[in-house]
Amino acid sequence: MYEGDFQALVDEVSALLAAPATLEDRDFRLIAFAAQEGDLDAVRTGSILRRSSPAGVRAWFESFGIARAAGPVRTPHDPRTGVLARLCLPARDAGVTYGYLWLLDEGAIGLDDPRLAEAMRLADAAGALLAEQGRPSRALGLLLAEAEAERAEGRSLLADHAVAASPFVVMVVGGELRPAPYGMIATRDVLLAPVRDLAEGRAQAARIAARAGAVGVSGLGRDLGRVREAVRQARAALRVARDVPGAGPVAAWDALGPYRMLTELSDGDPAVAPLLDPKNAPLRLTAETYLDQAGNAQRTAAALNVHRQTLYYRLSRIEELTGLDLDSGADRLLLHMALKAAHLR
Repeated sequence: MYEGDFQALVDEVSALLAAPATLEDRDFRLIAFAAQEGDLDAVRTGSILRRSSPAGVRAWFESFGIARAAGPVRTPHDPRTGVLARLCLPARDAGVTYGYLWLLDEGAIGLDDPRLAEAMRLADAAGALLAEQGRPSRALGLLLAEAEAERAEGRSLLADHAVAASPFVVMVVGGELRPAPYGMIATRDVLLAPVRDLAEGRAQAARIAARAGAVGVSGLGRDLGRVREAVRQARAALRVARDVPGAGPVAAWDALGPYRMLTELSDGDPAVAPLLDPKNAPLRLTAETYLDQAGNAQRTAAALNVHRQTLYYRLSRIEELTGLDLDSGADRLLLHMALKAAHLR
């Protein structure tokens, strides 16, 4: 009915019971909330602003048995902390609690209110949606941990899970990201996100980058047995996002171009070492621009804003310092690759 639209579901509950409503998962991470006039306590405000609730708040509410309840639970006003009275509708599926619908009603809705039957139907719909999104989490979490462990010996767990899955991407995050966005599976700096296509994965990565800095995104995966490969791709993409000028803050494996190969190189070539000396920075820029322009002197001089004779002098100095012949296709390829790879070190 809702096709994964948690916001529409929360809006309907809020309108039905005429009270501010929020939906949180069972780890008290905010999924959706309905705007409503009236007083808000610090718990609801903090949940909306931080997208999660502190451990003490969670313990307070769980003390009323909400994790085991099959129906509405009233939680009282707490004058010590300013927490207002609430009505909790457990979001369950097949007898398992996957989240909570909260109504900030200050005690106005009685547990015998006839509207609660419809409200619980909506809570069950939320539970079913949460369950559907959460079913692969344990298996995928194990796979992701295995991919990160990089076991040197023994049979890989991944070999037992080479089965079709919903499309996913792996992201590696360059900064701190806590908690992980809802619906994603995380181990340390690695996230696995179920997506419809690569465009959705890149859009999610852009939102994460706004909070956590550079992000590398793998290609689209459909086989759980390829999680290890996806992690490798995302780590390579993160190097490019972080180290190559103009590439970040998000770099996707499918759009890395030559850097897909260059990230595999462990060391640079000694021939290019003289150009990496800071005193030779103009020569390094000249060499890279010349090669980027496919050896076209006119375009290179224009890009560098130098006279053509100045360009020719610099090119001769580059050949002298590196021992490479810029008329040789093989030498030009070596120099171009070495200069691009140097951005990654």
